[in-house]
Amino acid sequence: MSFENLYYYKQVEKSSNPETVQKDLIIYGATPAGITAGVQAKRLGLSVAIAEFGRKIGGMSASGLGATDLGAEAAVGGLSNEFYREIGQYYGKDMQVTFEPKVAKYVFEKWVKENNIDVYFNQYLDSVKTEGGKITEITMEDGTVYKGNIFIDSSYEGDLLSKAGVSYFVGRESNATYKETYNGIQFGSPHHKFEKWIDPYLVEGNKDSGYLPGITETDMELLGYNGQGDKRIQAYNFRICLTQEENNRVPFPKPPNYHPNRYILLLRYIKAGFWDAMNLHTKIPNGKTDLNNHGAISTDNIGMNYEWPEGSYETREKIFQDHVTYDLGMLYFLSNDSRVPKAIQEEVSKWGLPKDEFEDTCNWPHQLYIREGRRMISDYVMTDNNCLGHTSVEDSIGLASYHMDSHNCRRVVIDGRCVNEGDVEIAISPYPISYRAIRPRAEECTNLLIPVCLSSSHIAYGSIRMEPIFMILGQSAGVAAALALKNKSSVQDIDYQTLKQELLKAGQVVDWDDSIEDDPIARMEETFGK
Repeated sequence: MSFENLYYYKQVEKSSNPETVQKDLIIYGATPAGITAGVQAKRLGLSVAIAEFGRKIGGMSASGLGATDLGAEAAVGGLSNEFYREIGQYYGKDMQVTFEPKVAKYVFEKWVKENNIDVYFNQYLDSVKTEGGKITEITMEDGTVYKGNIFIDSSYEGDLLSKAGVSYFVGRESNATYKETYNGIQFGSPHHKFEKWIDPYLVEGNKDSGYLPGITETDMELLGYNGQGDKRIQAYNFRICLTQEENNRVPFPKPPNYHPNRYILLLRYIKAGFWDAMNLHTKIPNGKTDLNNHGAISTDNIGMNYEWPEGSYETREKIFQDHVTYDLGMLYFLSNDSRVPKAIQEEVSKWGLPKDEFEDTCNWPHQLYIREGRRMISDYVMTDNNCLGHTSVEDSIGLASYHMDSHNCRRVVIDGRCVNEGDVEIAISPYPISYRAIRPRAEECTNLLIPVCLSSSHIAYGSIRMEPIFMILGQSAGVAAALALKNKSSVQDIDYQTLKQELLKAGQVVDWDDSIEDDPIARMEETFGK
């Protein structure tokens, strides 16, 4: 099997006759947020172009994340709700929040076609030109130039906001930064931890032999304390679509640069009596599943992504390939390595990659799950105080309702044993997201909106960073763009009451009705168990 077409970035030559694209609204990133922004803007009469870094549209929703992190269903309005209803129609139901990747791709492509939105692929952002605090044009590595009145950065990394000179943060703020409770370093989570003492050394019991792959830090002086800020980010993985259907199953291939000893830590954990690496294996239609990380050692490539948010495209390509090797290699190891208990080998070997998904990338998802990249710092920063209901906002553009969810950020050694650090899972009720959190400070840029890498602390972002919410925020950004263009104003000077009325017309839910029956703890336990 050839993996040549499975990549994040391949350098392109600059065209000798580059195209110039001029529209009312230029969107960078065909993620779900970018698509809903474009659809809404078109419905309001704007001309729109989307410049997409990769070769596909739909971001994570069309790349394996078929078990939607929905939160409270009643909090999801507008195009986000419409998306899940269209998915439902495909399956002959009113609404469906679990789906095959190809079906999400189908709906997004349908929307783009119906709304005559121009999408340009393989658009690697090179430079941003600004004048008088406004973006005037953005240029890609191939020379394509995009000129617009309003710009939206809907990328997972925040590359456009960075090149436009907008303030941002990468990593975990200290609790003291915004007077939070669950930010910064977090030891002691009851979830996704080692349930037994696991030796981290190459030769068990011999510290001088070195450490096994998968250990990210060994210096106890660098452990830090709960609530301390740092530059670490939560782990990435692929959301892997699997099947047991014989006529649609491809056995796990050996990935490039595979090395079985990368999984010795997992093997030791299994032999200690803990086989849970594939427990978060959610059913989606037609005999398929969405495999996500679960337990102490699973699909999360912990600590191997720190350079992604601000890394060059070449650096990201190396990280992307390492994650392909790690995740696919784990499945290959579990189903083929003779050291794995026979019962587990047989169990994993029953699974494989679906032939009818990701057909041009070896049936493997094309999008790495970027759980957090840059996060803008604007006039208002969403924090866990918003999530916990300790504070609220008067300029809501949509609701978030998924629990605060940070995956582990590192795997360390403490007194000779493996310990994971960074996991947070805290139940919350629906809460409003501020319009100020998706637009920069006026002194930094007046015609840019940022619905994905919005102004939020690390732990609040752990609640906001879900695809249904990104679609909500993308649509709201599309409305705001239309109002700014109509009134010839900056994105900061939009009248909120006017914005709110337009959002309500578009079906957005901006206030939570406390009379709606909702059990946040039950919702969280449904995902993670009690």
